[in-house]
Amino acid sequence: MRTDPGKPERHLWSFLRTSQTNFKFRRQAVIGPFIVDFLCPYNGLVIEIDDDMHDLERDQERDAQLASVGYCVMRFSNSDVMTNIEGVLEVIIKRAENLPERRWSTHPNPSLGREGLKS
Repeated sequence: MRTDPGKPERHLWSFLRTSQTNFKFRRQAVIGPFIVDFLCPYNGLVIEIDDDMHDLERDQERDAQLASVGYCVMRFSNSDVMTNIEGVLEVIIKRAENLPERRWSTHPNPSLGREGLKS
């Protein structure tokens, strides 16, 4: 998926990568056994974009496992991203602003510029 993300992922990434949220995000970040759509290392915010075929029970298990190690998971549908990107971004920004800074590294080789810090 990293080399060929779906249209909703590309659409949201076009906003997240340009720092229109004032937070830096990574795309297709690895967290333990999981690959998440987007991650803000500064505060551990995970953004997942779901299609209609997602298994809700499996997603809830995954979200609980990520939460148990300090990540906050937000899920949006493909439809929300494609038809209401402003609303999606507003919700993401509000949540990101209310999460505390993570005090531990989220990457085995953290950058010297403290990747993920607000711009």
